[in-house]
Amino acid sequence: MPQKPLFISEKALDRENQAKYITITVTDMGTPRLKTEYNVSVLVLVSDVNHNAPAFTQTSYTLFVLENHSPALHIRSVSATDRDSGNNAQVTYSLLPPQHPHLPVASLVSINTDNGHLFALRSLDHEALQAFEFCVGATDRGSLALSSKALVRVLVLDTNDNPPFVLYPLQNGSAPCTELVPQEAEPGYRVTKVVAVGGDSGQNAWLSFQLPKATEPRLFSVWEDNGEVRTARLLSVRDAAKHRLLVLVKDNGEPPRSATTTLRVLLVNGFSQPYLPLPEAVLAQAQADWLIVYLVVALASVSLLFLFSVLLFVVVWLCRRSRGAAVGHCSVP
Repeated sequence: MPQKPLFISEKALDRENQAKYITITVTDMGTPRLKTEYNVSVLVLVSDVNHNAPAFTQTSYTLFVLENHSPALHIRSVSATDRDSGNNAQVTYSLLPPQHPHLPVASLVSINTDNGHLFALRSLDHEALQAFEFCVGATDRGSLALSSKALVRVLVLDTNDNPPFVLYPLQNGSAPCTELVPQEAEPGYRVTKVVAVGGDSGQNAWLSFQLPKATEPRLFSVWEDNGEVRTARLLSVRDAAKHRLLVLVKDNGEPPRSATTTLRVLLVNGFSQPYLPLPEAVLAQAQADWLIVYLVVALASVSLLFLFSVLLFVVVWLCRRSRGAAVGHCSVP
C-alpha cells in the first residue's frame, strides 16, 4: 500500500530567494530501494514572514527648489521597496521628527503617505533659508511592522528678486553729500566711489555701474566694475562749478534689477578753502549777515539811548540840588 511521502528540508527556507520547490522522483525506503513506475511532481510553497524592512532606493536625497514658488509645489518623490509579500510588502511614508526642534519642517513640507510625493507647503525665501534637511520614514504593514529612513536635503535656489542696495552715498533723505574736486585735477582724478551690495546671491549679486545722466556727460566717468567716479578729461575755467551725476547700479540677474543714486560734485579752486558753499547757501548766509547787522545796530541804539537817559537824570538831579542857591545859573529846563 503506498504511503504518503515525508518531506524534510535540508536547510532553512527563504521565500525571498526561492518561493517554490519541486520534487520529481519518488523512491521507497526498502533494500534495495525501488523506484515507482511513475514520476510524481510535488510543489512546495513557502509562506512569507515579515523579516525584511523597506529599503529606500537612495540613502539620501538632494532636492532643489526655486524660491518664491507657488504653494503646494511637488518637489520630488522618494521610494522604498520591501522584499516581503502581501501586507508585509505594502509601504507607507511619513515625516520623522526633526533633529533640531527649532526648525518647523512640518510647516515647510509634507509627504504623501501612499506614494512618497514631497509638496512644499509655502513659498520659500532664499535670503531667509538657503537649505534645510529632514528624515522620511518607510514602514511596512506587517503584524510586526519594520521600517527604515532616508535623509532628505532641500536646497532653496536663488531668484533675482532683490534690487541692489546703495551704501554710499546715503539715500535716506538726509542732506546730500557734496564731493569737492580741485579745478587743477588731472584726467583720471578719483572723485568718489559708489558702494553698493546685491540683495541676492551668485551671479544675481554681481553688480555693474553706469553713468546715464550728468550735468556735463563728458567730464566724468564711472568704472563699470567697482563704481569709482573719475574725471574723464582736464578741467577748464569754463566748466560749471556745480555738477550733478546720476549713477545706475545694475545686477547680473535675469531679468536684471537696478537702483540709482545721485552724486553732487563741486569744482573748487584748490583745497585751501575747506568748503565752498553752494549758491543757495550763499543767499542764506547773506540774509543771516543782514540780520546780524540789524541786531547790532538796534542794540547800539538802545545802549546810546540808555546812556543819554542816565546822563540827563544826573544833570537834572544836580540842578535841583543847587536850585536853592542859584536857580538862574541852571540852563536846564
